[in-house]
Amino acid sequence: MRFVRFGARGAEKPGLIDEGGTIRDLSGIVDDLSGQALDPARLAALSRIDVTTLPAIPADVRLCKPVGRIGKIVGVGPNFPVAASLAGFKVNPEPTLFLKASTAACGPNDPIEIPRLATRVDWGVEIAVVIGRMAKSIEIEGASSVIAGYCLANDLSERNHQLQRGGQWTKGKSHDTFCPLGPWLVTPDEVGDPGSIDLFLEVNGIRQQEGAAADMIFKIPYLVSYVSRFMRLEPGDVILSGTIGGVGLSYDPPRFLKAGDRLRVGGTKLGEQEMMCRDE
Repeated sequence: MRFVRFGARGAEKPGLIDEGGTIRDLSGIVDDLSGQALDPARLAALSRIDVTTLPAIPADVRLCKPVGRIGKIVGVGPNFPVAASLAGFKVNPEPTLFLKASTAACGPNDPIEIPRLATRVDWGVEIAVVIGRMAKSIEIEGASSVIAGYCLANDLSERNHQLQRGGQWTKGKSHDTFCPLGPWLVTPDEVGDPGSIDLFLEVNGIRQQEGAAADMIFKIPYLVSYVSRFMRLEPGDVILSGTIGGVGLSYDPPRFLKAGDRLRVGGTKLGEQEMMCRDE
């Protein structure tokens, strides 16, 4: 199934996408797509609803991030060999982790803010893993049981803040709007093997990133298990699984975002995002 959240800021409602592509209002059944409502069993129960009885929502409604309350966003550093090599990052024997402020999350089509004095705002299309059940030191074999679903993400970064301000990645990753999510939260049964997902990102109509999730160094079940060894994962937490080759930092000369730039981001079975950059 494909779940969404829609509506104006502060008045978002949960919904789902029916077989015809129409958004259906779920707010009469669940308050929001957050907390215990993200439990995989509860999401599966919603598949048994007669969706034709749910109110249809106009197609031009604003889509929001598909998770209501995000406790934390855990980013994974270099996780694709080509991406790491091109950008000059070292791939470590274990995943590199960083925290991205939950306030960075926004909707799939919301404007991207370029921070004041920023000169090196970069992009990075990724698969986001949404946690649906509490997980602590979970084994790899059980990791799939705690995943509510997957969604498209763009892990934006201000590279000066990330790399030249004390080497603390969280500084460069956490500005408002630096984590567009959605348009949909897609359940694992609909995605199938996440390694089959192809990803792309365009800036002003020019393809900058294109690659396959199959090339991940650390696969998603391993990442969920690994992160849970260091911090408890709770419903609504998001793990960003790493970006493919073609970030702006990897070009010679580097390419970075500015106000007025338009981005289009997509992933097989995960939908697309379209947004414009603007000054803070």
